[in-house]
Amino acid sequence: MDAPMPDPIILGLESSCDDTAAAVLRGREILSSVVMGQTELHAAFGGVVPEIAARAHAEKLDLAVEEALSQAGVTLREVDAVAVTAGPGLIGGVLSGVMLAKGLAAGLGKPLIGVNHLAGHALTPRLTDGLAYPYLMLLVSGGHCQFLTVRGPQDFTRLGGTIDDAPGEAFDKTARLLGLPQPGGPSVEAEAKSGDERRFRFPRPLLDREGCDLSFSGLKTALLRMRDALVAEQGGLHAQDRADLCAGFQAAVRDVLAEKTRRALALYLDEAPAEPAFAIAGGVAANGAIRAALETLCAERGVRFTAPPLRLCTDNAAMIAYAGGELFAAGETADMTLAARPRWPLDRNAAPLIGSGKKGAKA
Repeated sequence: MDAPMPDPIILGLESSCDDTAAAVLRGREILSSVVMGQTELHAAFGGVVPEIAARAHAEKLDLAVEEALSQAGVTLREVDAVAVTAGPGLIGGVLSGVMLAKGLAAGLGKPLIGVNHLAGHALTPRLTDGLAYPYLMLLVSGGHCQFLTVRGPQDFTRLGGTIDDAPGEAFDKTARLLGLPQPGGPSVEAEAKSGDERRFRFPRPLLDREGCDLSFSGLKTALLRMRDALVAEQGGLHAQDRADLCAGFQAAVRDVLAEKTRRALALYLDEAPAEPAFAIAGGVAANGAIRAALETLCAERGVRFTAPPLRLCTDNAAMIAYAGGELFAAGETADMTLAARPRWPLDRNAAPLIGSGKKGAKA
């Protein structure tokens, strides 16, 4: 009897925002995962500056690849395929990664695989926990928020998503309004631990509307007004005010996500999946209060709950290498015409949530 073929070794590259990353995977085994952040480069600007990010990616991508190969104990010649984020994202960064991946693939004579960054997040539960298709995914990060039924590496059905700000973006803006450091998610969560979530009443947007779509821009506006009212009344913000505002804001996000997840679960369970499972991924998945609420909800419905470890919730190249591996196994490879895409919705049949332009649907 012939021995089974060994899993291919995939080199993954990720440069869609402000993390320059490279990883080497053999099947589901992460041989190395290198992430070079840019927080200090953007700190003075209150957010990511695309031009600065693109320049940093161009300077660091080859270093990240060298470090990933070294940690994995693998040479370039031993790599079976090169997977790269081809979108969506900041176009300068995506282009940097795509061009390096093309050069490596061409020079090595190895297959090139273009990966949707969002698919990387959406398939992470298969990498970490081996979830069987189909499962329900809440992709919740700084730039995206959507419920997806995941049926395959290129088969996604969107059940709902944000019509304006993503939760991570709202957390970042909240932190800026309150003078907290970036990234905003961890800062707001830390402040909220000593706050009273009942002191300030924040709205719960779209709970009065059927379906799974979400909205978070109103929460940011409500917080701005509450902050300004306190400043006008007291001449400034006290430490407890800041903690209470953070707690109230976080509770509102938690409650909205929990209710919309309940609705998405009902739609998903109507399909009677053999092994029902719910997964949350993306940077906001690291928030303990949100995780706890969704885990409780899943327990009540008898659905397996999965949340990848923090290092795989934020942007990384291990998820890109894994998603590339699934595409490679299905015979889906690219050629030198692979283009960097600023927009690339996972569910190509769904109507755009927040508009569409010459470059395609935003989400």
